[in-house]
Amino acid sequence: MSKGNHAPGTRTGEGRRVVVTGWGAVTPVGLSVDETWAALTAGKSGIAPLTGVDTTGLPTDFGGEVRGFDPSRHLGPRQIRRTDAYAQYAFAAAAEAMRQARLELDEATGERTGVLIGSGYGPVSSVAKHLNTLEQHGIRKVSPFAQITGAMDSAACEISFAFGATGPTRALSTACASGADAIGEAARWIRHGVVDVAITGGAEHIFTRLELATSCNAHALSTRTDAPAEASRPFDSDRDGFVMSAGAGVLVLESEEHALARGATILAEVAGYGATSDAHHWTAPHPEGRGARTAMTAALADAALEPTDVDYINAHGTSTQANDRSEIESIRAVFGDHAERIPISSTKSMTGHMIGAAGAVEAIVAGLAVRNSLVPPTINCHHPIADDLNFVPHEAQEHRVDVAMSNSFGFGGHNAVLILRSWEAGREH
Repeated sequence: MSKGNHAPGTRTGEGRRVVVTGWGAVTPVGLSVDETWAALTAGKSGIAPLTGVDTTGLPTDFGGEVRGFDPSRHLGPRQIRRTDAYAQYAFAAAAEAMRQARLELDEATGERTGVLIGSGYGPVSSVAKHLNTLEQHGIRKVSPFAQITGAMDSAACEISFAFGATGPTRALSTACASGADAIGEAARWIRHGVVDVAITGGAEHIFTRLELATSCNAHALSTRTDAPAEASRPFDSDRDGFVMSAGAGVLVLESEEHALARGATILAEVAGYGATSDAHHWTAPHPEGRGARTAMTAALADAALEPTDVDYINAHGTSTQANDRSEIESIRAVFGDHAERIPISSTKSMTGHMIGAAGAVEAIVAGLAVRNSLVPPTINCHHPIADDLNFVPHEAQEHRVDVAMSNSFGFGGHNAVLILRSWEAGREH
């Protein structure tokens, strides 16, 4: 039961309850939700030397690649030819989520189903390949699918086509907050009656020489080339930058009424969402963490919860000097002494930073923490920047988790916070 004193229906955005009935993931540590969760709770890193991009001359030659992914297991030959890897990851994650939800759409239910997929950079890998073809071989060698492959909405459209979702189909881009924002905005669609079902999440594949070079030149990436698996070290005093990664996370969201009417298994509730902008700097967080604090507070208000109701925080935790310090200060400002009583971990220590996919995968992780009363660790956290906080160092911890918060903060000052809650506990609320 919720520990707050709110009466039912006092949330800031009145409307229907939004529940999760399916989720899917493609990550550097697994090609499904089950594989990913098993790896994360075992503290396994997915960071290794890069194999799919030329890293010659770059100070960083490692990252979180998706390894062993075979697009032909999920898409037909024509789909593969017209899709970038980011869209293929999104499609595979959506297919897994739809299978778990046991949801088949017909004409009527399809009209009440929307698709919203976030990505920070979209199909940049394919755009780079098409540009190279044009420059090296001329216009006649450019694929007629180049515009489709290079479209930001390609992932959302492929999912819409395949499953017959004829409600709103959209792409969303808010840098590293894209996946979380997509889930939050899709939940609003359901809450306010725009749709009954949403297939939503985030996807990313940005391993090109250009993306690596610009991030290296910005001194944003870790250069721990002698020990890639130890490079992502959120909340550790020896952190030296984030680790670029790829992947996707997709959820099936439904109104509670719709899910119950068809006898679906409800995995969790998307209870709250808050989104803000720092309006401060392209890459640095606000020095006072103003936007992050406001987003966390807004998410709590949206869920009609108090800070003391939260049992776990899946932190943004990128392993950069500025973000980790700012996020901890913001958490302290919002949670006060309660911050010392709850686990706060960053699964980016194992997956690296999946940019637009990060918030979606981490929302799934938050939901799994609720379902399993198990909190994944922050590996590589040998010298924590705050001794009074529980960063869940090295090994997973058992905790009762009825309410989990997932933070996502991005370049451009984007802040998105989601709150996942036990559906059963929410019904008692």
